[in-house]
Amino acid sequence: MSTDDQTKASTDAPLLNSENAFKLAVFGANVSGGCAVTSVEGTIAVDWSETKRIAQAADAAGLDAMVPVARWKGPGGAVNFNDRSFETFTWAAAVAAVTERLQVLATIHVPTAHPLRIAKEIATVDHISGGRFGLNIVAGWNEPEFAMFGVPQLPHDERYAVAAEWVSVIKRLWNEDTFDYEGKYFRGKGVHSSPRPVQSPGPLIMSAGASGAGLAFAAEHANINFIMAEDIAAHAAKAEMARRTARDKYNREIAVMGMGYVVCADTEKEAKAYFDYYVNQKGDWEGAAKMMGVAATNVEAMDMSTKSALTSMVAGYAAQPLVGTPEQIADGILKMSRAGLNGCTLSWVNYEEGIAQYREQILPLLVQAGLRSEIVTTADADLTERVAL
Repeated sequence: MSTDDQTKASTDAPLLNSENAFKLAVFGANVSGGCAVTSVEGTIAVDWSETKRIAQAADAAGLDAMVPVARWKGPGGAVNFNDRSFETFTWAAAVAAVTERLQVLATIHVPTAHPLRIAKEIATVDHISGGRFGLNIVAGWNEPEFAMFGVPQLPHDERYAVAAEWVSVIKRLWNEDTFDYEGKYFRGKGVHSSPRPVQSPGPLIMSAGASGAGLAFAAEHANINFIMAEDIAAHAAKAEMARRTARDKYNREIAVMGMGYVVCADTEKEAKAYFDYYVNQKGDWEGAAKMMGVAATNVEAMDMSTKSALTSMVAGYAAQPLVGTPEQIADGILKMSRAGLNGCTLSWVNYEEGIAQYREQILPLLVQAGLRSEIVTTADADLTERVAL
């Protein structure tokens, strides 16, 4: 596809370029249930034909990216949420091959893979995608999953020290030919990887850092800090903290993205009724509580002890609620933008219906608000080029 001398700047990738003022990405389409811990009909089943339809619909709708969840086993409960999942690098390669525009990320748990292997996998998918790949780095939190690998859970801040050394090796492999490496956690002789990624100096990096150590890691190594917050005010505070950490400690600018889940209907009453149905009547509260119990023991800077936090987990992976009419959804996204976010991920109970609804009813409102650009199809681009000639 591309060769090493046909590079493109990583800042041209969809989540970093200037095409859309507020970036939007599909989240969790590679895991069973998606982001809703519920037994309601229509959630993600995880098969390739479904994945391909969702990816191509997101691409056609002008959405900027797809961000997968790295999951190795479910927490139990009635639906065993996210237990069935596609591994994110092979998933990303396949999605990249059947899409044209959107950025495709893989999510990696640092303790599960050596940086040399990951550097090679990243370059491979970046070539398949023509320079549309991105990496979402997770330092570690899900202890039952790491036990499957025989990997002990390190103390919280040390996980980020490991991740910092890990990603530093990868960045050197993207930009140097051959070198010896002797670090605290990794070492190697004659370390080398070819081809390099299409993107220079390397693909976009995302990290979800909320604690002091997590904020510092994202500030030094990531292009985007991916945050979770209870409400709009908390989003604003966390976004400001992420940017200030990057500026003050490393003299860098960093983008900040949040999370949102969408329940959209013709009337607010209908949207709230459906929310009540899939959350309160069909929600797997036991499974959600088990997952949050694991997170509460291993993740700092997040309060997971309240009923509202558990409700948020069942409804949409603890994301910001976007519930109501298309106008209310657009207004909620506008508020996230005004809070200082550069973008957010989106999830739905039924992703295919939700993406179609976004394109037809919500996107025009976001274009009107100045947050999104109108979709330019391949046919439109070809016509523009012919007219220019």
